[in-house]
Amino acid sequence: MTPQAGSEVIKLLRTRLHALTDLHLTLKHVHWNVVGPHFIAVHEMLDPQVDAVRDMTDTTAERISTLGGSPSGTPGVLVAERTWDDYAIGRAESIEHLGALDLVYTGIIEDHRAAARATEESDPVTQDMLIEQLRSLELFQWFVRAHLENSGGALSTSRASSERDAAHRATEQARDQP
Repeated sequence: MTPQAGSEVIKLLRTRLHALTDLHLTLKHVHWNVVGPHFIAVHEMLDPQVDAVRDMTDTTAERISTLGGSPSGTPGVLVAERTWDDYAIGRAESIEHLGALDLVYTGIIEDHRAAARATEESDPVTQDMLIEQLRSLELFQWFVRAHLENSGGALSTSRASSERDAAHRATEQARDQP
């Protein structure tokens, strides 16, 4: 790999590291702030996701180091370099958090897919790592979405434009189901 290509991959991986760190913290935030009748199911579903995403951050940071970069895991750098806002939902019912998490996962997965495409020619090792992470991220989104679909397969968050909108739509669909 050329130094220029390596530098580009490191830059790309920094954004993935920040996104995964943010996801890890967001999942833990939801774990602590979920309430309602499905509390325990969601609370316990999230712990393995937290652990897996934390492992993804470590793998990503180690790949940055392997390529000669310096991974930064401090909150200040994450906030300064991220391109998204903080998670919008505080203490809330399970279905609200799941609706919002669906959008969070969509954003992470879309950006991970773009990063995997960007590394296809320059760094297949990094691409392989990103693809492996995508397997788990997509599985976790499926777990979340199983709570958001009706029996006809309609996803309550399919047209949501924000986390708050997704939380609202999920709540409305849950109320409308018998």
